[in-house]
Amino acid sequence: MIGYLGWALLALVFFWAIGAYNRVMKLRNAIGKAFAQLDEHLTRRAEICDKLCELLRPLLPAEQSTFDTLAASQAEAQQLAAEVRAKPYAADPVASLAVAAAVHAAALARLTSMLEHHAELREHAELYVLQDELKLVERQRAFTRQLFNEAVRQYNEAVREFPTRLLTGVYGFMEARSL
Repeated sequence: MIGYLGWALLALVFFWAIGAYNRVMKLRNAIGKAFAQLDEHLTRRAEICDKLCELLRPLLPAEQSTFDTLAASQAEAQQLAAEVRAKPYAADPVASLAVAAAVHAAALARLTSMLEHHAELREHAELYVLQDELKLVERQRAFTRQLFNEAVRQYNEAVREFPTRLLTGVYGFMEARSL
C-alpha cells in the first residue's frame, strides 16, 4: 500500500509531466506562429516577383531563361512553404524549404543583377516601385526568419533539457530545424 508520501510523489511527477508537456507544446505552437508571419512575407515576395516578371518579360525577350528560372524556383519554394505550413516544427520539410529558398534567392539575385545592366529600363517608374517593395519585403522576411529561428532554438532547448528530455519521446516531440 502506498502511503501519503508515495501519493504525494506520484502527484508531483504527474503534475510535472503535465507542466512539461504544456511548456513544450506552447513552444512548438510559437514555431507555428513565427512561421505564419514568415509565410506572409514569402507570399508577398512571390507576388512582387510575379509582377516584376510580368513587367519585364516583354521588355527583355532575351532574358526569358532568367524569368523561367525565377518562376520555377518560386513555385517550388511556395509548394514547400505549403508543406511547412502544415507542420512548421517538422525538420525535413523545413530543410527542403531552406534549400528551395536559397535557390530562389540566387535566381532573384540574378534578376536584380540583370536589371542593373539594362539602362533602357530606367524610364519605367513602376519597376523602381516594385524594386523598393521587394527590398522592404526582403528586410521584413529576414527579420521574421530570425524570429522563426529563435522560436525553434527555444523549442529545441526545451526538448533537450533534463528531465523534460525523458518525456519527449513519450510525447513524440522531435527537434525542429531552423531556416
